[in-house]
Amino acid sequence: MPKIRVNSFSVSLDGYAAGPNQSLQNPLGERGPELFEWFFASRTWNQMYGKEGGSTGVDDDWARRAMEGIGAWILGRNMFGPVRGPWPDESWKGWWGDEPPYHVPVFVLTHHARAPIEMKGGTVFYFVTEGIHAALQRAREAAKDKDVRIGGGAATIRQYLRAGLIDQLHLAFRPVLMGAGENLFAGVDMAALGYRCTNHAFGELAMHVLINRQD
Repeated sequence: MPKIRVNSFSVSLDGYAAGPNQSLQNPLGERGPELFEWFFASRTWNQMYGKEGGSTGVDDDWARRAMEGIGAWILGRNMFGPVRGPWPDESWKGWWGDEPPYHVPVFVLTHHARAPIEMKGGTVFYFVTEGIHAALQRAREAAKDKDVRIGGGAATIRQYLRAGLIDQLHLAFRPVLMGAGENLFAGVDMAALGYRCTNHAFGELAMHVLINRQD
């Protein structure tokens, strides 16, 4: 049965998924790129952008599996871009250039309506103003018999966790302490929500933890 899952979501040892002071020039926040060094070094990352090389070890195995079997994505608006409030125009089309790495429908949570954006490679961004349940319903319909991946950010994942809608999370813990930023676990009691760690593996630059909801 198709799952609602989070994959390759990088967090620091103290639970931060992004650094403070995010901006157009610093989309991951201060020190945020440190959280993703394991992913940026992988062959999977390079292949996503048409490049060669990259690591082929444990980290790459987890990165590769995270992209398999996905029929649709859900992103928070901050993951789509730095624009806040009403859309000033139609110029911003995401961080990823003309051909984003998704290649499937992507549903962006927002309070401000906008027409869909068709990109090269099969990615279509749809903007959902009716909330997380409406976005999930549309994503499930688009994904058909494949999984829906919640891409983030942390606030979006927390909303879906509290609603009991995420089946599985793969978190990549980086051995760094951020001290500030966007904390994935803020106000969330994972154990009380029924989540349990079911697997873990040590990669070259991260520890990979698989968490499943126990029905």
